[in-house]
Amino acid sequence: MQKTTRRQLLMMSLMAGALPWRSATASTSTSTSTALQLPTVYDPAIDPAPYLVSEKYDGVRGHWDGSTLRYRSGRVVPAPAWFTARLPRTPLDGELWLGRGRFDELSGIVRKTVPVDAEWRQLRYMVFELPDAAGPFAARAQRLQELVTQTAWPSLVAVEQAPIADRAALRRRLADTVAQGGEGLVLHLASAAYRPGRSDALMKLKPELDTEAVVVAQRPGRGRNAGVLGALEVRAPDGRQFLIGSGFSDAQRRDPPAVGSVVTYRYRGLTATGEPRFASFLRVHHPML
Repeated sequence: MQKTTRRQLLMMSLMAGALPWRSATASTSTSTSTALQLPTVYDPAIDPAPYLVSEKYDGVRGHWDGSTLRYRSGRVVPAPAWFTARLPRTPLDGELWLGRGRFDELSGIVRKTVPVDAEWRQLRYMVFELPDAAGPFAARAQRLQELVTQTAWPSLVAVEQAPIADRAALRRRLADTVAQGGEGLVLHLASAAYRPGRSDALMKLKPELDTEAVVVAQRPGRGRNAGVLGALEVRAPDGRQFLIGSGFSDAQRRDPPAVGSVVTYRYRGLTATGEPRFASFLRVHHPML
């Protein structure tokens, strides 16, 4: 649950205007706030048997309200007209996805003000929810599958939801998914009605956690990294500062994230003093998504 707390603190700071990526452009641009269902971190004490499990796709969240496709932030996704024209008039929630391990490439595609048709034709919209629809999740998932089948468009895919017998089966499913290049799993409570916000009705399970922090300094490297970045000094939403020294490509060390930018990093739990364990750079965070 540590990760949820950190992310909540991050969003509270963002709303208060205390973090440096809240630019004048971001604060004045038009967007519509969308109340979506958000996952908590899976608690191993919870029996997974009442849940339906799916792969967690490392994509860009896309909410379709029946006429407009938006990021999780509420901003309009600059998708080609032909792409949105193929979507049903029914509200959908899912991930724009390019493939396993291709998030950076995907992010570049979907953030272009003028979309490139050839790039968008590679994308799939992996849908996993019918927002605000009545009934338990198991029934919504079935209706979603039927809707996607009726649409008959290869770029629109209903995420497969499968029952899981017990914790041992869940661990095996996670290991298999990660071994194949997947990011992790998502657990939906089969009996749950749709409810925006965070709750144990929707949980994510990953071998590593990730969250965001603000870059406060660039530390020079030594030895092999002499003359380039050695580590980023970052500040978490709770004010704690620490170093991230791994996960960077050679190009990123030559041209590191700027001071004041926000980065996403992976970690494996917390130390006794509350610092992220084995913090590793993942990517620059784009709040507009």
